[in-house]
Amino acid sequence: MDTPTPLFSLLCFFLFSLFLGEEQHVVEGSRVWTFGFRPKMLFVFGDSYADTGNNRKALASSWKLPYGITFPGKPAGRFSDGRVLTDFIAGYLGIKTPVPYRYRKELGGRLKYGLNFAYGGTGVFDTPAPEPNMTTQIDFLQQLLNDSVYSKRALKTSVALVSLAGNDYSNYIATNGSTAGFPAFIGRVVNQLKVNLKRIHNLGVRKIAASALQPLGCLPQSTAQFSFEQCNESENALVGLHNQLLAQAVNDLNKETNSSSFFVLDMYNAFWNVFNQKQAHQVSPTFVNPFEPCCVGVSAAFSCGSVDENGVKQYTLCSNPKSKFFWDTVHPTEQGWRAVYSTPALQSSLKQFW
Repeated sequence: MDTPTPLFSLLCFFLFSLFLGEEQHVVEGSRVWTFGFRPKMLFVFGDSYADTGNNRKALASSWKLPYGITFPGKPAGRFSDGRVLTDFIAGYLGIKTPVPYRYRKELGGRLKYGLNFAYGGTGVFDTPAPEPNMTTQIDFLQQLLNDSVYSKRALKTSVALVSLAGNDYSNYIATNGSTAGFPAFIGRVVNQLKVNLKRIHNLGVRKIAASALQPLGCLPQSTAQFSFEQCNESENALVGLHNQLLAQAVNDLNKETNSSSFFVLDMYNAFWNVFNQKQAHQVSPTFVNPFEPCCVGVSAAFSCGSVDENGVKQYTLCSNPKSKFFWDTVHPTEQGWRAVYSTPALQSSLKQFW
């Protein structure tokens, strides 16, 4: 592509800034728009890595203190101290963070930016979380099309983020799934994810980003047994199989549709870029011990946000969430997500939106 002239770049920057809402201030840097595709809406499906407030307040820790203390300053349904993956990707696209599906009526004026259908704790299959799995989340978008809230034509200007962070696998282990049967189950999960991705595309969404699995063996819930000093490599080996099958599925979908509509967000290497402190793309924080979380329960019976019957806190909180990559035993801090977003691995993946 020819190098843009300074005048063209200045014009693009001006036009881009017109579309920036307050949410986009979280993203450093900008892109030069071309005269090709520019997304106007973002639809989000998946789990707690992408959920911005769909889970019911009575059930989810994301609505309890100290969640949300960095942004917006109180619990607001994000599974972090602040912003999550969805916020950073929306900022990258120059779109306001799409509102949670549960607030679609109260915040109807924001539907033009898309919607977030992700629910924390869910997967492609049912999990213990009493919330809609991914198939049902896609049903919600289908119903909105049926009700003419959106049109297929409008969806041609949209993109989708599909987050799958491992709840299906946690449920498999919790329900005494066998080690020998794990590879076959991974195949089932990826096959169902492939069905979901194709269905989103058939509804009219133009570009679909499916997140690769992050290194599950490096989450604090796994590294705790090693005093937060090393990862569980057995778990990461299974993650490798999932990501290999996902890449194959995405490649197959692009061949079937004769397009480049589907791509993978390289969460695995993005997390490792941070763990290895190799932020070459932009300046990112160095985390002294990236596997140690900021907020943890005082014992195995409690978790971040837990209180006892007298309302007494049963968790400990670090003095500075910005110094920690992980917020709790599963989810990154806002600073952690910022670091992931800034990695060469994720920045390279994000370019496929265009």
